[in-house]
Amino acid sequence: MDNGFFVQAIIYLAAAVVFVPIAKKIGLSSILGYLFAGIIIGPFVLGLIGQRGEDIMHFAEFGVVMMLFLIGLELDPHKFWKMRKFILGMGSLQVISTSFLLFLLGVIFYEWSWQVALIIAMALALSSTAIVLQTLKEKSLSQTSMGRASFAVLLFQDIAVIPILAIIPLLVSANTSVPLEDINQSIIADFAAWIQTLIVVGAILAVYFAGRYIFVPLLHVVAKTRLQELFTASALLLVVAVSYLMQLVGLSPALGAFMAGVVLANSEFRHELEGDIAPFKGLLLGLFFIGVGASINFQLIIDNPFFILVFGLTLLIIKFLVLFTIGILYKKQSDQNFLFSFGLSQAGEFGFVIMSFSMQLNIIPNMLANQILAIIALSMLSTPFLLLINERWIDPYFGVKEKVKKKADDIEEQHEVIIAGFGHFGSTIGRLLKANGVKATILDHDSERVDLLRKMGFKVYYGDATRLELLKAAGAEDAKLFIAAIDNPSVNLNVVEIIRKNFPNLKILTRARNRIDAYELIDHGVENIYRETLYTAVHLGVDALTQLGHRKYSATRQGQRFIKYDEASIRELAAKRHDKMAYLVTAQEQIELQEQILKNDLYTNFEAKDHAWDSAFLKREINNDDK
Repeated sequence: MDNGFFVQAIIYLAAAVVFVPIAKKIGLSSILGYLFAGIIIGPFVLGLIGQRGEDIMHFAEFGVVMMLFLIGLELDPHKFWKMRKFILGMGSLQVISTSFLLFLLGVIFYEWSWQVALIIAMALALSSTAIVLQTLKEKSLSQTSMGRASFAVLLFQDIAVIPILAIIPLLVSANTSVPLEDINQSIIADFAAWIQTLIVVGAILAVYFAGRYIFVPLLHVVAKTRLQELFTASALLLVVAVSYLMQLVGLSPALGAFMAGVVLANSEFRHELEGDIAPFKGLLLGLFFIGVGASINFQLIIDNPFFILVFGLTLLIIKFLVLFTIGILYKKQSDQNFLFSFGLSQAGEFGFVIMSFSMQLNIIPNMLANQILAIIALSMLSTPFLLLINERWIDPYFGVKEKVKKKADDIEEQHEVIIAGFGHFGSTIGRLLKANGVKATILDHDSERVDLLRKMGFKVYYGDATRLELLKAAGAEDAKLFIAAIDNPSVNLNVVEIIRKNFPNLKILTRARNRIDAYELIDHGVENIYRETLYTAVHLGVDALTQLGHRKYSATRQGQRFIKYDEASIRELAAKRHDKMAYLVTAQEQIELQEQILKNDLYTNFEAKDHAWDSAFLKREINNDDK
C-alpha cells in the first residue's frame, strides 16, 4: 500500500500519542517513548512507514533542521562569555580526549585507516544535544551543577561541528574506490579538497555577515508591517535558504539551520522567534526521535551483533570514564558527576550528520557507516535506561545528596491566615501581618530556610504545601485566607489548584512573578493576584516622577490608577493570549486607552468618590503634605 503524506502523519502522531504517555506512566522519559514508537512503526517491526528507513529520516529531516535552528538561536553570547572557562575547558577536554581514545581503538583493534578512524571518532565524541537538553528540562536539572556542566560541554560540541565538517573534505584523498563525482551532488564536488575546504569556510562566513548586515535589517522592515505570519515566514526563509546553501557546498542542511540560529541569536528578534517556534519545538523533537527509533537497522544488528553491541558498549564506557574524570578535575559532587557522565555518554544527532556527509564523500564504506549509524541510535536509546539505573541503583549507594530529606513538622496551631512560602516575598507579608497583630500559620519546604527563620524568631513549619494532609493539619478547612507566596511559579500554581479543588470556601491571595504567571492563575479562577514586577515597577515610576518635579500626591495617585487599569486589562488579555494577533491588537488598544485615561486624570479635580486612594485618612494626609 502506498501511504500518502496524511497517512504517514497520522501514523507518526498516533504512535507518539500512544507510546509517550505509556513511557511517562511507568516512570521513563518522553524521549524513550518516542524512540520506542519509532521502533514499533518502523520497517523492522510493523513496517508501517517504509521499507529500509531512508524515507523515515527524510520525513524527520525538517524536525532536525528546526531543532538545530533553535539550538543556534539559544546560543546567547553573554552566557557563552560568562561560562567560557567551563565551555572551553570541559568541552575541549571531552571532545579531544574521547576522539583520541576512539581513534586509537579504531586503528589498533579494528585496523581502520587513520582517516576512517578519525571521522568515526569525531562523530561518536559528540553527545546528543536534543536528548540531554530535553532530559534536563524534564527532570528540572538545568540549574544544577550537572546541568551547567552539561550545557557547557554540549555548547562546545555544537560549535566543534563546524570545523569538523570543514576538515572532512581534506580526507577525501584517501578514497580510491568510487569516483567522488558519482556520489557527491554538491556544486563544488569537482574541485580539489583544499579548495572545497576554503569554499566551505567562506560559505559559513558569508552566512554570518549576510545575516547580520542584510537579513536582520530586513526583519526590521518586516516587523513594521505588524503581520506576524510574514515575520515567521521571513525567519523560515532564512533557515531554508541557508540550509540549501550548505547543501550546495556539500554540508548538512542541519548545519545551515544551526548557523542561521547563531546569526539571529545576537538580534533583538531572538525572543520573538523563540516564541513563534516554541509551540512546534517539542513536536519536532519528538518527530526526530521517532525517526531515530525507526531508522535502527535491526538486520545489521542481527547479521553482526558482536561488533555492534561490543563497540557500542565500549563507546559508552569510554565516554563515561572521560566525562567522570573531567567531573573529578572540576570537583563535581559524586551524585552530580554520575548524572553528568551517564547523561552525556551517548552519541548524538550530529553523528548522523557527520557519517552521512562522509558517506557522500565515499571516505567510509557504506556497510561500516550503516553499522556506526546503528551504534549511534542504540547509544541514544540507552541513555534513559542508564539514567534510570543511576537513579535507582547507583545514586542511593554512591551518590552524595546535596540535601537530606526531612520529615514534615507536626503543626501545633491553627490561625485564620495560612502563608505557603516564606522567602523574601512571603516573609515581607508575614512581618506586616505580625506587626498588625495578625497571626498566621507559616509553611515552607526549604529546611535550611526554616531553621534560619526559627533562629530569627519566626514560628515556621517545615512541609510541602502540595500535600493535602498537611493543608488540613494547617487548618485550611477553617481558615479565612490562604496566601500562596512560593518562589517556584509552577509549584505555586499547583498549590492554588489543590486549594481551589479541596477548599473552595478558602479565599486565595496569590503571588505571580509576571503576566504569564498571572494568566495561568486567572485560568484557574483566582481573583486576587499580585504581580511582583508590577508593584515594584510602579513604585519606582512614582519616585521617578517625583524626582522630575511632579507633586508627590499626583504621582502616587497616577501610580495607583495605573495599577487599577492594568489589573483590569490583564483579565481581558488573558482570554486572548492564545491568538497572537488578537492579543497584540487588544494590548495596543489597552495601552492607548490607559495612557489617555491617565492624561485626562491629570486635569480632573480630586473627588471623594475617587477609588485611587484607600481611605479618607490617606487623602487628608496627602493634602496636608502638599500644603
